[in-house]
Amino acid sequence: MKRLIKKQDGFTLIEALLAIFVFAVGILGLSALAVNLYTTHSYMFEQSQAIFEARQGIKTMVKEIREAREGDDGSYIIEKADDYEFIFYSDIDDDNDTERVRYFLDGKNLKKGVIEPEGWPIRYPQDKEKISVITSYVRNQSPIFHYYDGDGNELKPPSRLKDTKMMSVYLVVNIDPNRPPQDFVLESFVQLRNLKTNL
Repeated sequence: MKRLIKKQDGFTLIEALLAIFVFAVGILGLSALAVNLYTTHSYMFEQSQAIFEARQGIKTMVKEIREAREGDDGSYIIEKADDYEFIFYSDIDDDNDTERVRYFLDGKNLKKGVIEPEGWPIRYPQDKEKISVITSYVRNQSPIFHYYDGDGNELKPPSRLKDTKMMSVYLVVNIDPNRPPQDFVLESFVQLRNLKTNL
């Protein structure tokens, strides 16, 4: 008489543990991939946002500098012309009042300070300056502002106030210099329309 040996269905303990281990490794791998993709996407988004802010900031800056004019108190168009700070007068909000505008680098932030004219005689009180951040993650080693005479020659500090006819704004933006993409460079030239020949 033949004996029928019934085969048992299912997993042995070792097979079950092996299946759980393979499943766990797969889940961990997918999780790591998802985190990596999210981190990369987040970084690229932040970099794109920083570049967009810098472009918008330079566009606004160029428009305001192009329309620079004497202050309402009779101040000359350009008050200060340094490598990392530029102070000038312009009607930036089209209200027929000339504001004192200051663009300057503060750490890694390019900032803008605006003072509205007030009183009689007209003055620009320093304690009323309203400061906003134009863009962050500025990584300039070279100057932000460059100044040129009518022949296109770059000017050194002593002659910038009286001889500047054209300027360039040069920004290097990167939220993290230790990882790609590399520095993003923005440069724009602007000619000041309302300059007088003499101070």
